[in-house]
Amino acid sequence: MARARAFVPRASDVFVATYSKSGTTLLQQIVHGLRTKGDMDFRDISEVVPWIEVAHDLGQDLDAEQKAEPRAFKTHFDGDSLPKGGRVVYVVREPISALVSFYHFHSGWFMEPGAMSLERFALEYVLGREGRFDYWHHLASWWPRLPGEDVLPLCYEDVVADLPGTVARVARFIGVPEDGDRLEIATRQARKSFMQQFPTLWEDERLRATCNPAMGLPLEFKGTKVRADEAGRAGAERLDAVTDAVRDAVARRWDEIVAGPTGCADYESLRARIGEMRPPDDS
Repeated sequence: MARARAFVPRASDVFVATYSKSGTTLLQQIVHGLRTKGDMDFRDISEVVPWIEVAHDLGQDLDAEQKAEPRAFKTHFDGDSLPKGGRVVYVVREPISALVSFYHFHSGWFMEPGAMSLERFALEYVLGREGRFDYWHHLASWWPRLPGEDVLPLCYEDVVADLPGTVARVARFIGVPEDGDRLEIATRQARKSFMQQFPTLWEDERLRATCNPAMGLPLEFKGTKVRADEAGRAGAERLDAVTDAVRDAVARRWDEIVAGPTGCADYESLRARIGEMRPPDDS
């Protein structure tokens, strides 16, 4: 973490910045597909778009050249901790959907499937977090930076609702040519139907190989990032499992931490505000 904070980015570098389970892998794939025109020769997406917080532990040199320009990186840092410099594609997701995805991601990796209910996971593990490591502080810390010219703010739901438009928007922002073939390839390879054909590329293979033995976990224990739902949110059957106690707690945290700094009473109003931040010439 110290080495990640000390990293000095180039002006042309691109960060995909999110809170966990908010579209990180999808945007890594979009950025890499755009800059390489569809390269899929990697074992793990974070091999070609490194996660700066764990790069040192995985033997990755953040200062090294990458397969193509611009260099691209993943981060879950809050807005105050990310090293200054470069450009940021920032993605936020509706909090309950992100929470449900977080639960399923942990199930089978950091806990046995069914060992903990969604309600207990939400109230104790997620809602029990404090400071910069929770969703709400993370969002509030990024909010002042979103109108800047060096940040492209996106909502996950809008990304999946208009994938071709998002790909074109990202291409323009990171400075790659917007030729038709490049945009078509990057869009096709970012669709869930395509990504599901290569499940091992999104399962943190390199991270698991390093960290699972250190944590006493079998190598085959892993999380799943590309799930079956195509609607841009957790599946309805998963959202139905969210109890009123969890929904009330999420709403309280929003009121306490997010509403004041953003002026947005709920996620939908925040999503509308982010949509208004798009440049006037952004079609």
